[in-house]
Amino acid sequence: MFNIGDKVVYPMHGAGTIEAIEEKEMLGQTEDYYIIKMPIDDVKVMVPTNRAKNIGVRQISNKLEADEVYLTLQKPMEELSCDSNWNKRYSSNIDKIKSGSIQDVTEVFKELSHRHMEKGLSLGEKKMLTTSKNILLSELVLSQNECHEVLDNKIEDIVKISFENWTEDNL
Repeated sequence: MFNIGDKVVYPMHGAGTIEAIEEKEMLGQTEDYYIIKMPIDDVKVMVPTNRAKNIGVRQISNKLEADEVYLTLQKPMEELSCDSNWNKRYSSNIDKIKSGSIQDVTEVFKELSHRHMEKGLSLGEKKMLTTSKNILLSELVLSQNECHEVLDNKIEDIVKISFENWTEDNL
């Protein structure tokens, strides 16, 4: 069980802080809900306390785990999937984002960023790139106690350098 003030990740939505635990009646049933305030877009999310674990709500990454994100972004990119079926890529990436794992979300962000710089993305993949980036940033903002803009620039710079190194190696 989480407490008010805990920083948590809600898969597909990102990280936030539990602002309150409130009893609410929905569809004739009364349940306790975590009220989670997300730092990006100033959104509040309600999650039933008794289903939070099954949904995948977890504590935010610690500093060491967050630092691992930067290492993942810096690592040389494996060859981009040549799978021309964007539906398969999209489905695989959705599964990674739904996992709630910061590493999985980082991998989606990195691959889609590289693919975007190399070939361009479909509308669905552009939206997924934005979603993965926002989820990643929301967790980094809370775990590293840095402002959104600084971290946004940092990950964009790292991915750009990684892509430039990758393209040089693959020419």
